[in-house]
Parts: sequence; structure tokens; C-alpha cells
Amino acid sequence: MNNKSRRKRSAPAEKKPRNLQLKFIPLGGVGEIGKNMYVLEYGGDIIVIDSGLMFPDQELPGIDFIVPDISYLEANREKVLGIVLTHGHEDHTGGLPFVLQRLDVPIYGTRLTLGLVGNKLEEMPQLHPRMNEVKAGDVIEIGPFKIRFIAVSHSIPDGVALSIETPLGRVVHTGDFKLDSTPIDGRVTDYGAFAEEGDKGVLLLLSDSTNAERKGFTPSERLIGGTLDYLYRNYRNKRLIISSFASNVHRIQQVIDGAARFNRKIAFLGRSMIRNVELAKSLGYLRLDEKMTVPVENIGKYPENQLVVMTTGSQGEPFSGLVMMSRSEHKQITLGERDAVFLLATAIPGNEKLVYKTINRLFSVGCEVVYESDKLTHVSGHASSEELKIMLNLTRPQYFAPVHGEYRHLAHHSRLAQDVGIPGKNIFIMTNGEVLTFQKAGRPHTRDRVHSGAVVIDGNAVGELKSRVMKERRDLADDGIIVVSLAITRDGALLAPASVGSRGFFAQDERHDVLDEIRAASEKALNEFTKKHKTGKLDAEALGRAVKIRVGEVVRRRNASYPVIMPLISVAGDERDSKNWLEKFF
Repeated sequence: MNNKSRRKRSAPAEKKPRNLQLKFIPLGGVGEIGKNMYVLEYGGDIIVIDSGLMFPDQELPGIDFIVPDISYLEANREKVLGIVLTHGHEDHTGGLPFVLQRLDVPIYGTRLTLGLVGNKLEEMPQLHPRMNEVKAGDVIEIGPFKIRFIAVSHSIPDGVALSIETPLGRVVHTGDFKLDSTPIDGRVTDYGAFAEEGDKGVLLLLSDSTNAERKGFTPSERLIGGTLDYLYRNYRNKRLIISSFASNVHRIQQVIDGAARFNRKIAFLGRSMIRNVELAKSLGYLRLDEKMTVPVENIGKYPENQLVVMTTGSQGEPFSGLVMMSRSEHKQITLGERDAVFLLATAIPGNEKLVYKTINRLFSVGCEVVYESDKLTHVSGHASSEELKIMLNLTRPQYFAPVHGEYRHLAHHSRLAQDVGIPGKNIFIMTNGEVLTFQKAGRPHTRDRVHSGAVVIDGNAVGELKSRVMKERRDLADDGIIVVSLAITRDGALLAPASVGSRGFFAQDERHDVLDEIRAASEKALNEFTKKHKTGKLDAEALGRAVKIRVGEVVRRRNASYPVIMPLISVAGDERDSKNWLEKFF
């Protein structure tokens, strides 16, 4: 790869202003877990660090995932030099398919990270981003930014931190990291490189805050190997179903190694699991003897106590392999008393209900289920408080901004920074869209903001988090819907009795009585309306509003909740009027 990358300009460069500023702008990833995206801007140049997504909670019905609003980047597209990725997890790369449709910029990342991104972009053949491979230890220049890639240990191989030298000072972004002295792949966090950057002088440190509340040190990933040995030994007569994150290559390797030691065949289930295993194997990040593997459609040919099935679904994702099995809806695998299920992951905040629903269903079909509250089935990939203090002491930054965490994580991390001697006035707990501005003289400040927010992705549809569609979905989910249909003549006479239907609102024993009352109220509203508007063309839209008012009175008298009330007015011989009213209503 060419280690020097600069944007080509078609026109002569304009003179730069004398008082150039360095700006750090989080567009996602502070005050929340997920959708990490951070902007560094100097003069007329921008680089973006990561482009992640966040999975929705139950308050966002039907939404697949959430990505950062990139309006600021789109408005400054000529300044954006590229996107630099720290590692391959979805909360750092999952937003790329959305972003790359709007910004034609190069991507920089390590081999496995770019491989995972390439897998994702195969589903979008119209995108052909320029991918630039880097490795830990590389130093590249992108415009005025000189970037050093530093090896860090995490729950996925090939993670890196970034030391970014700018004309106003050095910015260090740790990426997701922990100080694991015995990592599965032998690739430890490079203490020496961080210390070197600290000796050179660090203007601003941006550090992972996920585990800032946890005392001590995060355990090594190798501890999972001991848990797996225990499970393999104690469930030797059962078929083993193991669920984990599809991107956790270290954990997949330990499951494979355990299967080999206990003479079991292994089958991989779930599209993302299969694709990631094939990719990691082809790139040399995963050791797997092909003789061990069994296609899922052939598992019936092997004794159950000689099989391991590794699948997705550790977060209760509705269409994942484990969830389909728990519902007895999977085509190849039916679970029962002969199965033991291990969840080698912990629930992402917001996913707890989905995860425990899955666990309950697994118990109900007779499975043995082992999850975090029973055994050590998960080890975090993020640094705990003592490791965060070590990072602060290695880099010794002049200023500090905790990132990657909910507000309480950022607050705890700021206290750790003060414990190691960073003055409170030099610590910035930021919000998405806030701008931290550095100049040659004077203190940095956060007086400015840019547009930020969240964009929801529903299949191929893209919308704003606070859109009308989302409000309507929440209203329907909370209180249900009542539909009143009136077929009338042009002068307002009923052609048939009003039709009333409801979903998700009335208890069954009161349903018919209330619907009769709503029907009577609708017809009364029609009579009142036609008497009041005896002359002129009947206004179907105004009639619909009158019906909503009368029906609303019945609902409020009968029930404390407020369902969506949908009047449908059909005017005989005037289909265009009816259609226009429906379009306005919707």
C-alpha cells in the first residue's frame, strides 16, 4: 500500500486561514454504547474514525439498526479525506454501507477489518470503496494527519489504536482495548508504543470507557478455555449448541480447539457465522481442520455426543439460528433433552429481555442451558478501571475526552483521569455533535455544535429517529388502533351501517359493547356534520375529524389509554374525493 495518501484537487488550493483550528467532533459513540463515529478536522481537511451502528431497543419497533446522522460530513464532503477503522466490530464498521452511499471516500483498516467490511459490502455491489490495508506499526499520512497504528488486544483480532499527529498536537484514540497479557493469538497491547507517544507529548487522549465502572483488571480471554473444558467434560453425552458473537474469532478458535480435544465434529450455523469463519480461516486468523467440519444439513449422520453446533443468536436476534431453534422453527435442528446450550456472550445493554426470553424457551423445550449467571461464559474485551489508569499514565495527555460509553461510563472514566493527576478543567465529557476546538493559543473550548443525531434503518428504508413513522409505530404498539369506516352518498346519507374494527385495544369481554357504542357515536357525528353543512360539497376530511372527536370521547370514557383512531370515509360516486382524504390522513 502507498503509505502517503492525499486528496487530489481539481482546482488550485485556496489559501489557508492563519489561525487554523483542530476540532474533535463525536457524531456517535458518546453517551451511548454503539454507532461510534468520531471526526478530526484541521483547516480544510477531515478524517473520520470508525463508522458504526447501534442495535435498537424495544422502543423502536420494526427497526433493524441505528447509524449516526452524517449531515455534517455530507455538507463538508469535499473536506473528507477518508475513514480510518480501529477494528471489525459492527459498532465500529456496521454503518459503512449507509455512509458509503453518501460519501465516496477511501477506507483504511487492518487485514481482518477490511475483510469483514468486504463481506458486508458484497450485499451492496453498487459500492466500490477504495480499501487501503494497514497493519500495526505502520505510519501513513492522510492530508495534514500523520497516523501511527498501534496494536491493541480486544475480543476480535487485528484491533488497533491510532496516534494522530496534527499541526497543533498529537491525538491518541485507543480504540476498543484491554491489557490482556495472555491473549489467544499472542498479540498483546503495545505498551511501548503508547509510552513512546506519551514521551512525544499527547495533546488529547480519547479512550474506551465501556468498563470504567468495573474495578481492577479485565480477565484474560484464555479463561474461557477453562470454562469450555469444564463444559465439554460435564456434558459429554449431549449434543452441544454454542452461541457467540460471529465476529469473536478468538472465542470461535477456543470452541474449535475444545472440539478437537474431545473428538467432536463441528457445524457452523448462521450466515454471518459461516462467512466470518471462512474469512478468518482464509486470512490465517483461524486454525481449523476441514476434516472436523460438518455441513449443518448432514448433522443427522453423526451421533449427538460427537457434535458441536456453533451458531449466532447470543443477543436474542429474532431470526438467528439459536432463536429459531428455541422456537422449534429451525429446519435442520430440533432441540430437546439431549441438548446442552452454552451462551458464550453477555447481553448488550437493551437486549436483556430478548436474551432471557430465548433462555426461557430453551429451558422449556428441555435443554440444559449454561449462561453467564451460572459459569464464566463471557470475558469482556474492554479495559477495566486499573487498565484505564495505566493507559492514562502511559500517554500522559494534556487534555482528555472519554469516549465509547453511556454517560455514567464517561463520568466514571473522568474521575479515573483525575485520580492519576489530570486536572478536572482539562477533561471534557462530551455529547454527540459537540465540538472540542483547539487553537495555537488559549484553552480549548466546546462552545460550538454541529448537527448530529440518529438515523434508523428499516430494511432498505432510511428515516430519522424522531420521524412521524416512528411516532406512529410507538403509538400503535402502546395503545392499538380503532378503524371506523363510513360509506356515504354525496349528500351525507349512510349507504350501510358504520363498520368498526380494532386491534390491540379492547379486552375481549368488553369488545362488542364498546364497538357498538363507537358505531353509534360515528353515525351521530355524521348526522351532526350533515345538518351543519347542508349546502355545498361534502368535505370528507372535515367529516373524518368530526368522527375522530366523537369516537375519542367514547374511548376516553371507557379506557384511560388513547389508541390511534382512523376514520375511513368513502363517498359513493366520488372516488377521487375519498382517495384524496385517505392520502391526507396517511
